[in-house]
Amino acid sequence: MEDRETVPNRNAWKVGFTPQAEIWNGRLAMVGFAVALGIQLVSSDGFLGIFGL
Repeated sequence: MEDRETVPNRNAWKVGFTPQAEIWNGRLAMVGFAVALGIQLVSSDGFLGIFGL
């Protein structure tokens, strides 16, 4: 079993092309998709339709 000090923190907020940054990128993309889907379900327009696009 590895020592806890050598295991990287997957939830750390790191900048650059790191596995932690990619995990946060995926999480934020899922939140954005859920918000866009919620807007689509609540309003008669889509996400871009609200802005007139």
